[in-house]
Amino acid sequence: MAIVYEKLLALKIPEVEHTFSAKDCILYALGLGLGQDPMNEDELAFVYEKNLKALPTFALVQGYSAYWLRNPDSGVNWTKVVHGEQGLTLHKPVLTEGQVIGRTRIVEVIDKGEGKGALVYSERKVIDKASGALLATLKQTTFCRADGGFGGPPREAPAPHPLPERAPDLVCDLPTRPEMALIYRLSGDVNPLHAEPEFAMAAGFPRPILHGLATFGVAGHALLKTVCGYDPARLTAIKGRFSAPVYPGETIRTEIWRDGPVVSFRALVPGRSIVAMSNGRAEIKG
Repeated sequence: MAIVYEKLLALKIPEVEHTFSAKDCILYALGLGLGQDPMNEDELAFVYEKNLKALPTFALVQGYSAYWLRNPDSGVNWTKVVHGEQGLTLHKPVLTEGQVIGRTRIVEVIDKGEGKGALVYSERKVIDKASGALLATLKQTTFCRADGGFGGPPREAPAPHPLPERAPDLVCDLPTRPEMALIYRLSGDVNPLHAEPEFAMAAGFPRPILHGLATFGVAGHALLKTVCGYDPARLTAIKGRFSAPVYPGETIRTEIWRDGPVVSFRALVPGRSIVAMSNGRAEIKG
């Protein structure tokens, strides 16, 4: 089956009702490697129920609709899709516990041409069930490697956020733990690519890889630490483009450029001299 442009745009994605607790909030932070130093009280605030805080990127796993591109009506070869870009805008402080509704829709589809794949742009609104308030808006780009050449109206992909050409103003190294993907998957993404060696090798990797959104979360932690003073209310938006996988146990280095309320960043793996996330942009309040 091939993509039919109008049909994919009209695809109905069931809304998700999600109940989460302080335990889920803590598990998410542990899945990003916080709490490795038992004397670090800044990180303790995100992994201990006393005066618990939620990481800003905890919103990424709230109201998550998993694997909706597996719907045969999408026309997408879901075995060939990869997460291309992710964005998050926070409209309210992130809840440590509560009930939310996730509403996902497809915004646009771009045909890159035969043999070049397609881009599917989707948006998820995270809404507080009790009040109806909009809590967060998430935007995702999915690269469908095997689905180019279906036609559709000509569209240009939006240009990525450019990084400054000067040396970074700040650098933050954060280690990941060898079992980190096994912890992070408990927050909702149970793809065996992140757990089973045989599955990972069949996909072309020597061992299971870290979730892209875990790399995103580690970069978010770096921003929270270096430019927000561990105040989660100050980080109001963050987005970036995935470039290469990270293996659990590697150190992620986040390079940061400050230009007023706008922060540019990228995430590297210095041990392999690769860029894991590029074209990052965040908005800092206060």
